[in-house]
This record gives sequence, C-alpha cells and structure tokens, in this order.
Amino acid sequence: MSEKEPLVKEIPPKAADLSAWYTAVCLKAELISYSPVRGCVVLRPHGYGMWENLQKHLDERFKATGHENAYFPLLIPESLLMREAEHVEGFAPEVAWVTQGGQEKLTERLAIRPTSEVIIGVMYAKWIQSHRDLPVLINQWANVVRWEKATRPFLRTMEFLWQEGHTAHASAKEAREETEKMLAVYKDFAENVAAIPVYAGVKSQSERFPGAVETFSIEALMPDGKALQSGTSHDLGQNFSKAYDIKFVDTDQKVKHVYTTSWGMSWRMLGGVIMAHGDDRGLRIPPKLAPIEAVFVPIVRGEDTAAVEKSHELATQLRAQGYRIRVDDRDQTPGWKYAEWEMRGVPLRIEIGPRDIQSESAMVVRRDKQKGEEGAKVSVPFDALGRTLRELLDDVHRALFSQAKAFLESHTFTVSDRDEFFEKCLNRAGMIDIPWCGRVECEAAVKAATGATTRNTRALQQPGAKCVACGEPARVNAYFAQSY
Repeated sequence: MSEKEPLVKEIPPKAADLSAWYTAVCLKAELISYSPVRGCVVLRPHGYGMWENLQKHLDERFKATGHENAYFPLLIPESLLMREAEHVEGFAPEVAWVTQGGQEKLTERLAIRPTSEVIIGVMYAKWIQSHRDLPVLINQWANVVRWEKATRPFLRTMEFLWQEGHTAHASAKEAREETEKMLAVYKDFAENVAAIPVYAGVKSQSERFPGAVETFSIEALMPDGKALQSGTSHDLGQNFSKAYDIKFVDTDQKVKHVYTTSWGMSWRMLGGVIMAHGDDRGLRIPPKLAPIEAVFVPIVRGEDTAAVEKSHELATQLRAQGYRIRVDDRDQTPGWKYAEWEMRGVPLRIEIGPRDIQSESAMVVRRDKQKGEEGAKVSVPFDALGRTLRELLDDVHRALFSQAKAFLESHTFTVSDRDEFFEKCLNRAGMIDIPWCGRVECEAAVKAATGATTRNTRALQQPGAKCVACGEPARVNAYFAQSY
C-alpha cells in the first residue's frame, strides 16, 4: 500500500463508469480515506458531518416515537451466539472472532458483533419480569463488523456505522405494529431528509433476516439500475425470546415469552445519497444532510478586504439563526473555490465582491442546477439572506427528490411477459414489477439466470394472476432487480 493517499485529479464521467466515478468522488470530496486494514475506511470530517446529520434526523424520529438510546458491548461470547441456531447460521460466514487477549489464549472465542440481537436478548432476559416492564423500546448507535470479501466505501465495508433498534412487546400484534411503524420512519427519513424515493414492502423468504418471522425493507434505485436496500425492520416473533429466555408475567398471571423486533439503517444510506444525487461535477448533498449548507466565497480585488469582512459578518448572523455556514477566505482564486465547493456538494454558494458590497446584496448560486439554468443564480439583499436561504434550501431538497423520483418512476417496469422479464432483470433495466408466486425455488431460478432477486413485495395487484417468472399462481407483487 502506498504511504500517500491516491490523488484524484479529475472525477471521471458518472454515466460512463459509475463505480469509478463513485470511488473518485468519495476520495476527492474528502468523505473517506482508505485505512491500512483491508475493507475498512476512515471517515473524514466532511463524511462524518453527513453521518452526524443522518444521526440527528433519525434520532429525533426515534425519540418522537418513544425510543431511548443505550449501548451494549462489542464482544459476544460464542456460547451465547450459538443459542439462536438460525441467526448464527445466517451470519456465520461474516463473523470475526477474538481468540487471544494480550498473551492469553481465550478459553471461549468472542464474536465481534455482526448485529446485537444476541447480547441485547441476554440483557432483556435480566430486565424483563412483568408486563409492567413492557414495552422496551431501545435504540443503539454503534459500529459492527462483518467479514466481507468485496468492499466499497459506505456500500459494503468490513466495519461500518449504523443504528439498531431492539424492542420487546407483550403481544404479536404490538410487535408487528412496531415493525411497520419503524419502516414508515425510515421511508419518511429517506424521502424527506435524504431526498431519495423508495419502495417499502415485505422481503421474500430467502431475503428475510436470519431468525425473523417477517422482514420489511425500503429499497432505492441507483443510476446503474441496481437496487439499494436502504433500511430494514424485522418482526422477530418469539424466536429470540425463546432462545434467550426472555419471559414475563402477563396480566392473566401466566408466564409468557415476549415478542421482539429489530430494525436498522447504516451509513450505506450515505452511499445511496452520493450515487443518486451526484453529477459529473461531484457531490450534490441534500441540504438536511449537508455538513455545510452554504459557503461564502468573498471576491477580493487588490488590497480591498471588505468582501471578506462582510462575509464573516453575515456568516456570524446566519450561524446564530441555525445555519451551517463556512467562509472560504483562502488565497486561491474564486474560480478554484467554486469548483471545490461544487465538487464537495455544498447546496448553496454565496458570492460577495466589491459591487455586491455597494449594492448590499449577495449572489447566491445553487449547486443542484446547471450554470445558466433558470434560478441557478439569484441576487439576495444582505438583510434578506436569513429568510431566503431557508426557502432556497427547501427548494433544493424538492428539486433533488423530484429528479430522483422521476428516475425511479421511469425505470420501474410493470411486466407481464416472461421473456421481457428475464431480459430486463439481466440488463439491469431497473425495478421490474411482476405478479409473483413467492416460492424460494422460483426466486433462485431467476437469480441464477439474471443475477436479480426480489427487493420486496406487496399485496397482489391482479387477483388470479400467474407468476410471470414461472407460471404458478401468483400470491404477491414483487419488485425484482439486481442489487448492491
């Protein structure tokens, strides 16, 4: 490995090679650096700022729905992990193990958590005794490790950041309501914060989380026609509570096992944001996720520093109003700065030069629009910046979401012909919507032939329809696509 970070001089065209474009943007925009550990990345301040904003908006939603944050250990004894057989089998290839501490060989291996159902289940068994202790509504912000072979920043790394909610309930009905509620929270976040339209639905049996009764997901579509699973919510029934002996005395004085759920969203959502919204100039970050909402670029003529001073003065006022603002008073040329902040995806650029000082107005430039496009640049009086910036930022979000939604809709195909279905799946046309039988064997055959799997399912749209893939009676409608 080179001691120096790979220098990305130019970002390749997005349409020509999305993978090369994506990696170049992650590096050049200083979201990440590669670490000495294979498959792991360093999250740099600009990237971590996006993660912090994701945390902020999700955490607000979790707490508004009655959840509290807690933290559980990173290491899980092997004997505990083995008590839930289906769960272990599902994660076995990805588990990393600690076998030695200092100079001492451990008598029992410790798993580095790939997810925390196990350790949390053990603790819930200690905490829950009565129906009065229910429901338990806990979320954890944490890192997990999964031993991946092929990795890509944000989308699939060995160590990644996420949140995982874990709840316990007195009845199956309450657990299912919780599962569906949190799926709705994820959908709301994806569309109203990340500006990414998604399809919400139920996972197939083969795509279900190990140990779950039912798994729900939100699925986004990336520019290369691949789907991105962006958040999951699992109804675990009593599978984990029986494995870890989580019991309570109900109102009828009978001892029963609780019903549990888990749900999670990771930083792969940031990968989705990068791919879905970026262009040939670099990132286009939705305002609510942007570490910097607006950057001042003062234009200095000779020794006249009035534009710099005014930029700092206005930035101070805007920060007091809650805006995330940067002033770029470095000695590079304005043109260099424009390209730099466009590449880093800052939603708005505020230009102030000598003429602007005289007119007491600033030129505000939108990152989401192309140069010369209507509304790409607007003159705003200094005393109206606070109000106007919020209006512009809200409109930037709407525009990004509208573009992404138009892409999803134009790349969603309702198909009734078997040959057309296989052709579109094979060629990554997008989300392919068909009446589907729901059988594991059918999904496996489609995957073997095309690489596509079900992303999620919903109620059958045409009662009596036949499965487009195999001709058996259809039970649901399913979106098929190749995926990350």
